[in-house]
Amino acid sequence: MSLLKTYSARIGGALARRHIRKRGIDLSQISFIPEETKAPLQRTGTDPLPQLARYREDTPLRKLDLPFAFDAYLLTGYAETREVLTARDTYSNDIRHLFRGDGPATSDDIGGLGFTDPPLHTRLRKIVTPEFTMRRLARLEPMIQQIADDALDGLESAGPGADLAKHVAFPVPFNTICALLGLDYEDREAFARLGSQRFDATNGAAAAFGAVSAQREFLFDAVARQRKEPGPGLIGQILQAEGDMISDVDLAGLADGVFTGGFETTAGMIALSTLVLHRDPAYADLVRSGNRETVDRVIEELLRYLSVVQVAFPRFAKQDMELFGTKLKAGDVVLASLSAANRDPKVAGERPDEFDPYRIPTSGHLAFGHGIHRCIGAELARMELRIVLPKLLQRFPTLGIAVPERELEFRQLSFVFGIDRLPVTW
Repeated sequence: MSLLKTYSARIGGALARRHIRKRGIDLSQISFIPEETKAPLQRTGTDPLPQLARYREDTPLRKLDLPFAFDAYLLTGYAETREVLTARDTYSNDIRHLFRGDGPATSDDIGGLGFTDPPLHTRLRKIVTPEFTMRRLARLEPMIQQIADDALDGLESAGPGADLAKHVAFPVPFNTICALLGLDYEDREAFARLGSQRFDATNGAAAAFGAVSAQREFLFDAVARQRKEPGPGLIGQILQAEGDMISDVDLAGLADGVFTGGFETTAGMIALSTLVLHRDPAYADLVRSGNRETVDRVIEELLRYLSVVQVAFPRFAKQDMELFGTKLKAGDVVLASLSAANRDPKVAGERPDEFDPYRIPTSGHLAFGHGIHRCIGAELARMELRIVLPKLLQRFPTLGIAVPERELEFRQLSFVFGIDRLPVTW
């Protein structure tokens, strides 16, 4: 970037910050990410930035210098994060008050379980929870097995040097979640294109929420079509069971949460897990030839170590309160760094920054969040990883990364960590 462009960007950011302080905040209008909020969204390779560990050692709750009318605080400790995520009545997840309605996204575009409070959250979650029990998910296993086999066929046909992200990591969860929801094939390409854009914070909230709005338009259309003629998937099942008791907005929000929570996150986990296992052939062998218990142990450590969902849904204080010795005002927001919390030595033990499937305990991590907003698709994600990773390593026993790891391009500023291209060889 030229000096003129750099200077202009800085001046523009400063003017925007003054504008926000003066008029209040509309997230859909913000085209920059304040420096203070970048650290939890960035990585060094697959590791959180070292400064997050320093934050965690210094104080459990760090105030961020943001140009907003309310104060924002960052949590980095495991126990503190778990406590805040567990609190049911102290915080609100509803962010609609941050949208004025004249930007690329409005409050009507924001929904789903993650941004909804009880009692509506309780009712909506109750509708979809039965579909994500272990017993119900077991019915999907043959389908996922076939989707994985087809993806591996595609990888083999592409030949050595092929992109594992393109041929395996993305199509497996994408086709699984589309089939689960009952989405038409013509909707899928558009969803795939917009999926990663909504988590990319490079161009600020404006671009991300623009992708949210566009993606939800497809879901509104899908819901409207299936309200007339319910399909065989989850959308059709909910419409048949709930009828007019559930609105198009609420159902589209549910479908949106299932889709985004079950696609981009799992895609990132498949690609990044392949990379991590490649670093140590002994760990790859555990997945290739291990029993179910061993494979599950490796997967739990991968989830903790990678923590692809980097920040939990924001929590807004409902009233004035004191949190870990800090006074918060009603409306202040608490952001929890899940990647930092999962590297907390107080729970992860010695050498928390190392990948170690023999770590004790292997459970208890916050990769799926915690409390009433814990990811409803956690077991589906585990099932996909449990199917795909052993199949991949058994089908390609000499699988390797085709380029030096330093040449790989990880997402630089994203709420969901990932890698969009992973060339492999065998």
